[in-house]
Amino acid sequence: MVKIYASNILVTGAAGFIGSHLCERLIKEGAFVTGLDNFDEFYSREVKQANISYCSSREDFKLVEGDIRDTQCVSSILEGKNFDAIVHLAAKAGVRPSIEDPVGYNDVNVTGTLMMLEGAKKFNVKNFIFGSSSSVYGNNRKIPFAETDNVDFPISPYAATKKAAELICHTYSHLYNIDVVCLRFFTVYGPRQRPDLAIHKFARLIESGKPIPVFGDGSMRRDFTYIDDIIDGVVGAIKNCKGYETYNLGNSQPIRLDELIRGIEKALGKKATVNRLPMQPGDVQQTYADVTKASEQLGYNPKTEITEGLSKFVEWLRTD
Repeated sequence: MVKIYASNILVTGAAGFIGSHLCERLIKEGAFVTGLDNFDEFYSREVKQANISYCSSREDFKLVEGDIRDTQCVSSILEGKNFDAIVHLAAKAGVRPSIEDPVGYNDVNVTGTLMMLEGAKKFNVKNFIFGSSSSVYGNNRKIPFAETDNVDFPISPYAATKKAAELICHTYSHLYNIDVVCLRFFTVYGPRQRPDLAIHKFARLIESGKPIPVFGDGSMRRDFTYIDDIIDGVVGAIKNCKGYETYNLGNSQPIRLDELIRGIEKALGKKATVNRLPMQPGDVQQTYADVTKASEQLGYNPKTEITEGLSKFVEWLRTD
């Protein structure tokens, strides 16, 4: 179990959306944070540098540019540093791109996680928090999704890599006495959200008067979860990392895609032009988190309603 104050924490994927918010929060709670990021070209380096700008100005933050699959790089970071925890968020993200590049996704998301666990084993880091995904539930018919549900039927390579990484995490926890928490994130949004994700993409297109691509009839539902609530959950996991556990981090208030579009329109004060397209392979029909376990064991309590979250996102978008 880790106390944040005066802790020494490694965050992979530190310049990304969730990673940069987490680094800021940990620094503000008194931790020394080392961030590892390879500035993958999935989206621009400039965006990621802006994400991490606050942290980069701090003496209690160190940024290492490198790859989680590079054993020498990982060893050089971990050796002799006595890290209290590793928060492993680095990954190739996105369901649809994973269908185009399943080999690349496996390499980063599975092999990369294995390399980080090897580093934890070799350098005696006893707390490991892994950023998983709600996509592991596939088209689960039972709602809301609970951690005890069967996740043997992922429908995209991305989801399969996250499930595989969870299994590897369990193996290392069992064999090497590493405390591991796997966090299944449910559709995270907010300032700094990746530009390819729906809320960010739709808002920019509507703002500029361009049509938005909508796959399907608008009935698919997502459990949109605001970034600050997610970070609360991650911090709770760091503070309560024991044994091997899996937790859902969601908002437990899923909404339809067409409702989301109306919410973005309202937040922007502009109407959307919708370009209807067929459903995409790999997209699940709905996500809906049961957060009872995270609430009871991590003190997780998502507070941000979608209308408030969209307003905050638009405010950031217009000042970015």
